[in-house]
Amino acid sequence: MWPIVGLSFGTVLGLAGAFGGFAAFALVLVLGVVGFVAGRAMEGEIDLAEIFTRRSA
Repeated sequence: MWPIVGLSFGTVLGLAGAFGGFAAFALVLVLGVVGFVAGRAMEGEIDLAEIFTRRSA
């Protein structure tokens, strides 16, 4: 499944870069990474509370 997801994401990034320029490419890239992290968090593979909470030394 992951090769298909990577191929799809690469195709979308390529089209955004070709037709929308660098700003569209960067926007699609950032939103894709945010979606990837959100999906991992919903599956329980990443604990966002652990990443964003401060620990006192």
